[in-house]
Amino acid sequence: MAVSAKDVMALRKRTGLGMMECKNALEATDGDMDAAIAKLKEELGQKMSLRSDRPSEEGWIAAATKDGAVAMISLLSETDFAAKNETFQTAAAETAKLSLEEPAGEIAKAPPKAQELIDDLRITIKENISFGKGVKLEAPKVGAYVHHNGKVGVIIAGEGDLPDDLLKGLCQHLVAADGKGQWAAPLSVDKDGLPADKLAEAKAAAVEEAKASGKPPEIAEKIAEGKVRKWTDDHTLMGQIYIREMDAKKPVRDYVPKGAKITAFRRFDL
Repeated sequence: MAVSAKDVMALRKRTGLGMMECKNALEATDGDMDAAIAKLKEELGQKMSLRSDRPSEEGWIAAATKDGAVAMISLLSETDFAAKNETFQTAAAETAKLSLEEPAGEIAKAPPKAQELIDDLRITIKENISFGKGVKLEAPKVGAYVHHNGKVGVIIAGEGDLPDDLLKGLCQHLVAADGKGQWAAPLSVDKDGLPADKLAEAKAAAVEEAKASGKPPEIAEKIAEGKVRKWTDDHTLMGQIYIREMDAKKPVRDYVPKGAKITAFRRFDL
């Protein structure tokens, strides 16, 4: 049957697909809009499944918060062009919001409603788009920051009288402390959370270096202890100099109000 240009335009607006694809789908379904959409999803979904082995190395990171919870996800695409698409970024933001309803911890797959958004993106953008990874933290105080390029983000959790601006600032600190420049990437919040093997390696290296100095054993021991303290500060969030206040040269722990504490953080990058 013949279909009107108005109906073709309406279907194009709803799906983001080309005029001819929309026209053909409407003609095949006798002008039934919902049936045409279902047909397009089925046909294009089959085509997109053939691209599932293509690497998805680009994407966008998004985070969302609500009282007592924060979630962060990565949505992956084949190209940076797709990741910069407004619809793609909106889907990423919505996926982060939906992830707030998931249990705390690692999120291995997209929530069902988010997967529907991803499936629609695969059809309209025509790339292998997939859910990368996600995580949700729960705590009395939470914060999040995603860099403007959508390639790196941090979420943080804590308790006590932690101002929102401090939580955001610490997230920005963790974005900047990536281990590639002046600052090491923190391995934990504080010394208690340091991986035992990494701490042992640092201690062994400090002892060997102190022994090689030729100093008396008691002095060499103190030198080693000092090096381990320095290594610990350099590799924990609480011990690092707060990047937002570099001129003050004070560690992050000096900015955390008495009685408050940071309990966890997570960093994603693409």
